[in-house]
This record gives sequence, C-alpha cells and structure tokens, in this order.
Amino acid sequence: MTEKARESMRVVVLAGGISDEREISLNSGKNVCAALTEAGFGTVEMLDPAAGDFIDRLRGGAYDVAFPALHGKGGEDGQIQSVLEFCGLPYTGSGVIASACAADKAVSKALYQRAGIPVARDMVFERGEGVDAKAVVAELGSELFVKPAVNGSSYGVSCVHSAAELMPAIERAAEHGGKVLVEQRLVGTEITVGVYDAPDALRALPVVEIRQQENAEFYDLNVKYIDPAEVHRIPAQIAPEDYARAQELACRAHEALGCTGFSRSDFIVTSEGPVILETNTTPGMTDTSLYPDEVRHAGLAFSEVCARLIELALDGTRAHLLSDPRVPADLTPSRYPQLWGQACR
Repeated sequence: MTEKARESMRVVVLAGGISDEREISLNSGKNVCAALTEAGFGTVEMLDPAAGDFIDRLRGGAYDVAFPALHGKGGEDGQIQSVLEFCGLPYTGSGVIASACAADKAVSKALYQRAGIPVARDMVFERGEGVDAKAVVAELGSELFVKPAVNGSSYGVSCVHSAAELMPAIERAAEHGGKVLVEQRLVGTEITVGVYDAPDALRALPVVEIRQQENAEFYDLNVKYIDPAEVHRIPAQIAPEDYARAQELACRAHEALGCTGFSRSDFIVTSEGPVILETNTTPGMTDTSLYPDEVRHAGLAFSEVCARLIELALDGTRAHLLSDPRVPADLTPSRYPQLWGQACR
C-alpha cells in the first residue's frame, strides 16, 4: 500500500447507479462506508454515478481511491471501471475486461469451459430472434431456467416447465437486456463460494448453502434479502469432497475470468459434483448479503477485508494465482462437525 496513512486518505464509495439493482447497491455502499470508517480511513464519501454532476464531483474530490459497490448494468460490467481508468483513479475489484466477461453469462461460461469448469448445457438467443420452443426443449429438457445474459440479482429470471412457458419467459428476460440465456435446470443443492485475495494467497471462503424456501422455486428476489439466518447455512451441509471441489472451482473461475481482489461464484451441487452458474465480481455487501456472511464465518473482520481491497487497488498488484489448483479446505471434524454427521443443526 502507499505510504499515506489510512487516516489521511480520501476514499469514494460508488453506489446507486442505473441498474435494476440500484437500491441494493445503495445499501451495499452504506455498509462499505461504515466498514471503511471502522477500518480507520479518514474521509469516506459515497457518490451515485446516476447523479448529473457525478463526473465533476469524482474528478474534483481529490480522492485517493474508489470502491465500486455497484451491481449489474453500468457497475459490474466494466462501464464504471472504464470511467475510473479514464480519470486515473485507482479502484477496488476487477478491471474492465474481467468485469465485462463475468457480467455476460454466455461469455463467462465459454471461459469456464476453457478452464475445465463444469457448466450447464444452454442456448443463447438475441432479442427478436425466432425461437423454436419445441427444439429447445428437445435439446435441453422441459425444465429450464431463462435468464437475461447480462443482469444480476435474479431480475428477469424464470423457471419454466414446458415449451408453452418458454416464449413468455424469453420475452420477460429480454426486457432486462437483449441477449437471453436458456439453460437446463440442474437438480441439486444450491451453494455459493466467495474468494478473497488474502496477503499470502488466493483463498476460498466458507461455502454457503442456499436453503430451499417454502413457495420459492429458486433463490429469487423474494428470498435474497430476508434474514440470512433463514436462508444461509454455513458451512454448507454437502459431502466433504464436493465442498473442497466447490472451493477449488470458485478460485479457478476467479482466475479464468481474470478477476482481482474478490468475487463470489454460485453453483449447483449435482449428483456428479458442483456445476458453476455464474461469478459476481462485485458481490452484494448489504447486511443480508452472502459475501459479508461468508467473511464473518471465516473469522475475518469485514472492515479489514474492505481495507485489503483498497490496499490491492493502491498497490496495483495482480491478484494471486494458484500455484496448486487444489484449494486446501479446513474440513476438520472439530471445526465443521456438520459435514461429518455430528451435531447437525
């Protein structure tokens, strides 16, 4: 990190923005501001890129570093990162290209496959393109997920069960972006794994199990922001080999996309092991979000993780690369008895 002391530094947290996830981003920004203040940074201010005077305030604020807490369009897709590059302002998280690649589910899946990371079978359609629903079902099955290829937080996502439901679902997804991903529905346990570029190595955080909620087919908007104690189970109660494999794949996905600092990848643990769904380069940072929950369960202070991200931004240091693709998981029975059939909660 630069020799400038934390107490004399000026940090700008970017939150709000233009995406469907604007309100979530504002809550993430507030949480990050509180964490950075707790970590001892002297001036921490929050700016909204959707404000008309945003660029003037950004360039005139004499900031040392920016912390994007933006999700979805304009914030997690390389756009705000390009603005910060143009302004010459260091920033936390992944760069322009990694952000853009991760934001586009079709592109990221191609990169996962190249890295040997298992993915679900899919088909991609552009807005207005003719779709033969029966052919799609014949190729991928009748149980499908339909998603905007570039969006987040489950906006525009539908679970369909027949060819008759497919076209309305594609039209809904297309309202949130021109490109639509139609994906086979995987059966298994939904989990998520955060990755943190610690000072010594790229490390996976504890695996979180997303518990199925009554009257909810998947982890949708009605579930994501309720009390995490009702939804998140940490550590995930999956087989130890699947747990370790998911941590390994989360780190490999982080590297395959070229991510920096932190990320969070989502998986379905099928009968054949974890299959990746997507990677978030700016995961939610609200009080009920998954990434802060993982940080707490790893025994880390959220404030110091945020400070570490600023340290990386100011150093301009590349993220750590895995020297060994096998990520060691601390799965000792004394620490995680749930995984070994003891004291399950």
